[in-house]
Amino acid sequence: MTAEPVITQQPATPAEVPATVRASLSPSRAADFKTCPLLYRFRSIDRLPERPTVEQARGTLVHAVLERLFDLPAGGRTPDAAGGLVAPQWDRLVTEQPELAGLFAEGDDPAVAEFLRSAAALLEGYFAVEDPRRLEPAERESLISAVVDDELLIRGYLDRLDVAPDGALRVVDYKTGGAPREAFEARALFQLKFYALVLWRTRGVVPRVLRLLYLKDAEVCDYAPDADELLRFERTVVALWRAIEQATAQQDFRPRPSRLCDWCNHQALCPSFGGTPPPFPTPEPAADPLRDARSRPAPPGADE
Repeated sequence: MTAEPVITQQPATPAEVPATVRASLSPSRAADFKTCPLLYRFRSIDRLPERPTVEQARGTLVHAVLERLFDLPAGGRTPDAAGGLVAPQWDRLVTEQPELAGLFAEGDDPAVAEFLRSAAALLEGYFAVEDPRRLEPAERESLISAVVDDELLIRGYLDRLDVAPDGALRVVDYKTGGAPREAFEARALFQLKFYALVLWRTRGVVPRVLRLLYLKDAEVCDYAPDADELLRFERTVVALWRAIEQATAQQDFRPRPSRLCDWCNHQALCPSFGGTPPPFPTPEPAADPLRDARSRPAPPGADE
């Protein structure tokens, strides 16, 4: 299938953050707390390092190629052109994130070549569901934000925002994992509703479509939210943040074992696996309350 044409629209100018704002929340960190409060603590409070994986790096690479693909003239957005972007984008990512080079043994050129081929194969899945020659995205890798409940800034990065001639919005998110499994699709839709809420609050428009593109299996999942649903979702996000604040005040972040534990970097520190979390860190007096932002590569479950 192909997507309908869209027109180009400049990103809205971010509004000044009110002085009352004292915290921020991204969809990834919100989903972390929903999945496992202790995981949220490890990532957002302890700031423990996480080893990138080949799967995460592949997803980052494919996202980078698809972003750059739309820099080309419409007629040049072909599968061959996308394939030609894979190696240069990987070189750029390794330069910007040297830890990615450690995914492969030094001199293991065959492993790197196979990795690049696997990324190119995912791009074939993209061209099976969309024709980028007929698209002019309004925004790509765009940071959007809104204030809810007067004190909480919610924000995140859109993979792509399309704007139709009638002004309708379509939020598009690329998924490099396989066809949706229940746990991962719920997380993905949570993320997209998060973006839809921000767009509604800042632009006064409820997105017509939230679209997940599953590149591995060349599948499309469309979801149409409405204002009532986003209002309920806003209450959910605010309640979630209040739960995070309470857990922080009580220094009580408990593990919630699930299938996602298989991908966790912190099992050695988790009581569910016989570990002990580090001492709760002392808050920094000058800590930035807006520090919660996207990190790359994305954690397992965010994209895979």
